[in-house]
Amino acid sequence: MAIWCADLALDRWRLAEGCPAGEGADATPLALIAETAHGPRIAAANPAAMAQGVRAHAMLADARALCPALAVRPADPAGDLAFLEHLALWAQRWGPWSALDPPDGLLVDTTGAAHLFGGEAMLLADAQARLARRGLVARAAIAPTAGAAWALAHFGPDGAILEGDDLLERLTALPVAALRLDDEVLLLLRRLGLKRLEDLAGIGREALARRFRTRRAPAANPLVRLDQLLGRVPEPLLPVIGQEQPIVQRRLVEPIRHRPLLDRVLADLAEDMARMLEGRGEGARRLELAAWKVDGDVLVRRLEMAAATRDPAHVCRLFAARLDDLDAGFGIELVRLGAPWTEPLVMGQAELDAAAEKHGTSLAACIDRLTVRLGAEAVRRPVPRASHLPERAQRWAPPLEPLPGLQEDFAFHARPLKLLDRPEPIAVIYEAPDGLPRLFRWRGGVHEIARAEGPERIAPEWWRERSTVRLRDYYRIEDSTGRRYWIYRHGLAGDGRGGAPEWFLQGLCA
Repeated sequence: MAIWCADLALDRWRLAEGCPAGEGADATPLALIAETAHGPRIAAANPAAMAQGVRAHAMLADARALCPALAVRPADPAGDLAFLEHLALWAQRWGPWSALDPPDGLLVDTTGAAHLFGGEAMLLADAQARLARRGLVARAAIAPTAGAAWALAHFGPDGAILEGDDLLERLTALPVAALRLDDEVLLLLRRLGLKRLEDLAGIGREALARRFRTRRAPAANPLVRLDQLLGRVPEPLLPVIGQEQPIVQRRLVEPIRHRPLLDRVLADLAEDMARMLEGRGEGARRLELAAWKVDGDVLVRRLEMAAATRDPAHVCRLFAARLDDLDAGFGIELVRLGAPWTEPLVMGQAELDAAAEKHGTSLAACIDRLTVRLGAEAVRRPVPRASHLPERAQRWAPPLEPLPGLQEDFAFHARPLKLLDRPEPIAVIYEAPDGLPRLFRWRGGVHEIARAEGPERIAPEWWRERSTVRLRDYYRIEDSTGRRYWIYRHGLAGDGRGGAPEWFLQGLCA
């Protein structure tokens, strides 16, 4: 069964605003906009806006020229995808598994499940009714293959059910867009006069194979999509698998307002969470503590640990600093602790762990305390990155993140202990045309070079930079007072990529 939520973004916005379809949400022209490199574009428009000429993918300026009263709201593609994932899990009531058909569709395997609803017609009717009660404008269809069900849901009659083996004869009237092809392929087929599936069926496979033999992706090859629609070749789908989030909670007999009572409740929740995680063989990397107040307000505090843990005492110590500014108001009546991010964590030996705690705090626990006190962005470590350009050769990562495996050893190039945030321009007297530097001026001072080592030539990253970027020649130099620097010449004389070479100081050597 294929489900197509044609107005998923708008329906989700209506649900968030509490405006059912057909009422206030559609009374005035409304569009959801997405920011692009060329300015805001229309991502979706309601019927009132479309009636005045507003279309998806149009520039916002052009849409306002057609409809000056157009109201706009920001689009949220990530939120739409998360909503679609939750919808896919909810749709597994009609089959053992479901898969996403982004950006606005689902595919549900209903094989062997139709009899539980009284047949495929009753199953389809149940799906349409439940989707309508959720406030979603959706079309659904059932067919023997995922491709045929998708084609019927998008281009066939709503609620269509296709049975039997002669699929092509019953789908010949559908447009070629029913094959889920890329826009450029659809444009090419239209230019060739192939507008419907019956037109493709009348063309020999050899002719189509010669025209599209270099296109490997299914969305770029009409023959592959046609074979998938007819069930001649398998079409792998990635099912959506729900992960149960560990959650523990305490519903209090009487609301609490004082911090010691809240700390006691938190300790009980941490113990419950530890037992639950131990049974799953996992540890928490992120914890969320939510407290429901009597007046309906919800207070949320979050923690993210450097390493997976389920130590109740450690969790309570970390949350203690986050609860100092908590205002209980008239009282808290429900406290819930959840672990949205968990990782496998093996059992530890109690004796060795106790010895470690006696002699000092573990590294992960120390990092967690520093993170709570200073902030997540203040606790980072530099890790190497596969780039030979000095300013790109490292990045900042979480403290305990595994080091990336580099494909090349960069250790043979000694680098200065301190690199400047930005290379600073200097004036250099050097041996022409590309000899060693002899004298340079930096920050108002003149430095006579006593010794120089180099050059180490670094070429630009051709896959990232423009072809006009110049080479760099790096030198390790020492002035007459014994201070050492790392400088480079940007460009070569007569390289055809600019004027005279420029010099920069990038680091200070030990």
